[in-house]
Amino acid sequence: MSRSSKVVLGLSVVLTAATVAGVHLKQRQDQQRLRDGVIRDIERQSRKKENIRLLGEQILLTEQLQAEREKMVLAKGSQNT
Repeated sequence: MSRSSKVVLGLSVVLTAATVAGVHLKQRQDQQRLRDGVIRDIERQSRKKENIRLLGEQILLTEQLQAEREKMVLAKGSQNT
């Protein structure tokens, strides 16, 4: 094999190895980004469920407060008569 053939072969091996390594690293980064996205989505869904639960509690408390205020208004009205 001539010297130039060896150089070309060596360069092609190095470039091929670099390409394979680059593609492998890119795939790992993409997989990690996907995992992070899934984790963020799960956390977002969890926060949404918690917010809905808290909103339901606030609605119930508001209804109770309004009912108590109405009772107080009726009680004051009956005392005034």
